Amino acid sequence: MSVGRRRLGDSDLEVSEISLGSWLTYSGGVERERTEACTRAAFEAGINFFDTANVYGTGAAEEAWGEILSAYDRDSYVLATKVFFPMSETDRGLSATQIGKQIDASLRRLRTDHVDLYQCHRFDTETPIEETMEALTEVVESGKARWIGFSEWTPEQIRAGLEVPGAAKLVSSQPQYNMIWRAPEAEVFALCAEHGISQIVWSPLAQGVLSGKYAPGEGAPADSRAASEEMSVAIERYLSDQVLEAVQRLRPIAEAVGLTMVEMALAWVLRRDEVASAIVGASRPEQVHANAAASGIKLSSDTLAAIDEALGEVAVTEPRRAGFAEEGVKHR
Repeated sequence: MSVGRRRLGDSDLEVSEISLGSWLTYSGGVERERTEACTRAAFEAGINFFDTANVYGTGAAEEAWGEILSAYDRDSYVLATKVFFPMSETDRGLSATQIGKQIDASLRRLRTDHVDLYQCHRFDTETPIEETMEALTEVVESGKARWIGFSEWTPEQIRAGLEVPGAAKLVSSQPQYNMIWRAPEAEVFALCAEHGISQIVWSPLAQGVLSGKYAPGEGAPADSRAASEEMSVAIERYLSDQVLEAVQRLRPIAEAVGLTMVEMALAWVLRRDEVASAIVGASRPEQVHANAAASGIKLSSDTLAAIDEALGEVAVTEPRRAGFAEEGVKHR
């Protein structure tokens, strides 16, 4: 079975419902051969959407994919990268100078003349939004990016970006979203849908916790993300005993409908029409195929209700600001 496709917002891009990310893995946590094997497995599974960022491994993830993806027809995949986080002591943010410099550096590392999607990794509260949007528009008009998007902007920031006259169209939002972290449902989903912006969500498995492999009161398995110094960033919030006990209550629900925990967690994210793709990380090819198997699975209302009951109060449903995100908008 091949992975289904969904339209990315108001763009002409058709992206696979499951996409491959490179945040903690291909930036240094996983060696080159396994990166290549996971990428090959993605193509085999029908995944066409690959998401990276300049800051992952300070360019290492882009370089790895630049080398590996150059073996594939450029029209056979959708490539996304991001800009904002520090690349040096002086290079950071979303000024016109930085956007112009960083897109060129990313394209060099990725060995391509364009990315399909160029995303603001966070909002830059120190740069006027007009300057940022005009610089992104220039990137699109020069052919270096086909479309633009953002990650973890507040509703106020999204509206500010949309209001810049003559700016290129924002088509994607990349929030953290999973059964436990539901914060974007509160405000971001509806606002974006109204403006033709799709969600491409990161951490749909809550850093692997929703796979059920972490047991309450026990140490992390030796081969797991939580046990890896390079790959355990941002997992702490999911490792409390209260959360892990709630996740264990999901196991019989998945078993009752003949699904793995991973399939159920990804199908839960994809139940929302606002979501175009769920970005998964993988350090082994078999994980890629296991994630891809979730495409097309529909969860019944009974199953969804059982999930809500099992997770109870550990599910975050109110608006919440993401890590490294700041409130506010600067104007000229």
